[in-house]
Amino acid sequence: MILLQLSAGQGPAECGKAVALALNLVDKQAKAIGAECTVLAQEMHAHKGCMKSVLLQLSRDAKALAEYWHGPQLWVCQSPFRAKHKRKNWFFSGSMAEIDEVAMASDIRYQTCRASGAGGQHVNTTDSAVRATHIASGLSVRVESERSQHANKRVAKALLLQKLAAQGDAEEMACDKARWQQHQALQRGNPKNTFKGNQFSPTLPFNKGTPHDN
Repeated sequence: MILLQLSAGQGPAECGKAVALALNLVDKQAKAIGAECTVLAQEMHAHKGCMKSVLLQLSRDAKALAEYWHGPQLWVCQSPFRAKHKRKNWFFSGSMAEIDEVAMASDIRYQTCRASGAGGQHVNTTDSAVRATHIASGLSVRVESERSQHANKRVAKALLLQKLAAQGDAEEMACDKARWQQHQALQRGNPKNTFKGNQFSPTLPFNKGTPHDN
């Protein structure tokens, strides 16, 4: 399993816009090479059309693509929200994780539970929510964002595997920080890739045959 998280960190709406534009480009690049790209989770920015973070699952044949997006990224563009703003450099980041799904998933326990709701007819009366727990470490995630139990299980599994990969040997790391540490550690300066203008054009296009170094 290959996971790719794009994050605006604590950046303003412009960084969130860059993440949304990057998501569209990743999807196009994946389709161009015949690879699968699935959105597992996303956190929207308060500003319409902007994203704080998005987690993607890519098929194995998209490893070079994930490597291309791994590291600090820069969007050079006049702010689409603040016409007179002088700043034109908007940083975001990509974080790739390649996971041995078979080896790590064997120690996961799943529990179904009723999804929460606002009340009335909007409450989901079926046990569609899923909690996935890694028995050895005690790490767990609860997902109810999808309508079906099967879809929630798939997302929960991916999120838990990402947590396990992010935690590594640092067992003292808090579970919630393990997943979202990228938000706090967004590196500015020395971007791996640069994208320019409203068209979000990369100065160094993705080439499947020549993946970037991590």
